[in-house]
Amino acid sequence: MNDCIFCKIVDGVIPSKKVYEDESVFAFYDIAPHAPIHVLVIPKSHIGSADEINIDNSSIISRIFEVIPKIAKLAGITNGYRIISNCGPDACQTVKHLHFHILGGKTMKEKLI
Repeated sequence: MNDCIFCKIVDGVIPSKKVYEDESVFAFYDIAPHAPIHVLVIPKSHIGSADEINIDNSSIISRIFEVIPKIAKLAGITNGYRIISNCGPDACQTVKHLHFHILGGKTMKEKLI
């Protein structure tokens, strides 16, 4: 997508502090972190949200979850982490490109809302 900020990050048009990259996954530090360590993990191909996961792209999502432990370790998370993905306006999805937040580096609270 031409106007997608995450697609521009993948293409190198917008700089990011990369944590991990392979043929289908890109991970980088969030510019407005909500935890001491806050990494965003995205598919390199544009998928708008979890609502757009289907048989044709689900292998990319599987790959993301296969490499999340490696990404967390590369980012310096040693004692557990939280994975969050927002889907749609009521969940406050601000970038319309599927992404997963890895939050760590501190003990999390049990309640999310």
